[in-house]
Amino acid sequence: MSHSIEITRSKATPTAVIRSRVPPQELSRFVPAACGEVWSFIQAAGLPKPGRHVAVYLDGQGNIEVGAEVSAPFAGNERVQCSQLPAGLVATAVHLGPYGSLGKAHAAIRQFCAQRGHIPTGVSWEIYGHWEESWNADASKIRTDVFYLLENSTPQATPPA
Repeated sequence: MSHSIEITRSKATPTAVIRSRVPPQELSRFVPAACGEVWSFIQAAGLPKPGRHVAVYLDGQGNIEVGAEVSAPFAGNERVQCSQLPAGLVATAVHLGPYGSLGKAHAAIRQFCAQRGHIPTGVSWEIYGHWEESWNADASKIRTDVFYLLENSTPQATPPA
């Protein structure tokens, strides 16, 4: 799959998350478990209008926040904390397909940035589409939006192809 990359601005969005340091080989276990735990917290706390699930990679060292968008800041507990998706200049792509192939979207964004002089800050995130029944039969329709926060520098001209 070819990924179309866009440069845009993201707005800070409140989130309910579990913060942890997770080795790459544990992400496929940790992310769904944390999403489920946060979703249960949101329901038990009666937080209005929960949104999509998110995973925010904070530093490339395994520090991550996993949870869901919420409509407003809230008081958390010892496990679920209030945070927010970053605001600022981002490179973004829509990935359609199984979660196991998300690395292709990340690689495409990094390559796009390197070719055009955009400098990622080290913070990236994924926003997972609300699960649709049709995705059980056709994983190629699973939607994940991938974002890379960029330094606010002026990019260089696009090099000739």
